[in-house]
Amino acid sequence: MKRFFSSGWVLYIVLGFVILVLLYPQLGRIYYPFLYREEIERLGTQYGLEPELIAALIHVESKFNPAAESRRGARGLMQIMPATGGWVAEALGWQNFTSEDLFDPQLNLEIGCWYLAGLREEFSNITRALAAYNAGRGNVRRWIEEGIWDGTRENLEDIPFLETRLYVTKVEKTLERYKALY
Repeated sequence: MKRFFSSGWVLYIVLGFVILVLLYPQLGRIYYPFLYREEIERLGTQYGLEPELIAALIHVESKFNPAAESRRGARGLMQIMPATGGWVAEALGWQNFTSEDLFDPQLNLEIGCWYLAGLREEFSNITRALAAYNAGRGNVRRWIEEGIWDGTRENLEDIPFLETRLYVTKVEKTLERYKALY
């Protein structure tokens, strides 16, 4: 039994699964679900965001788990920090917002889409917006102003935070999968 589960067999099994997912869209949709699709499409239209982009971000952030909570305290589907959630709720004119509301899928999606659309508008492209979603708008603004990063996809390696470089790449690759599958 021990021989069967050696690293070689595990590698073949994983590779086989990846090939199946890539070749058969129905299997791909199992790994890349599009939950809350109707709401995501509505919010995408409302905020001028591609629904597949929203789904890709959610997939990377929480794998569509509305109860997800990061070690840093980000909550819900789009992994919104409580302070950001409160700021957005205030900007949207919502009364009685609490950080627990971030676990409500509808509210989390509304806050996350509003915030992402604002970042895209502020930074003029989605690559910069994704970097700001992960690292914070102040960091991205500083990197661009100081010439550390020019804000382009081609120069992601100039982003000082490895986590942010990997995040932007992962969301963009996941976006490609969502576009191919849906």
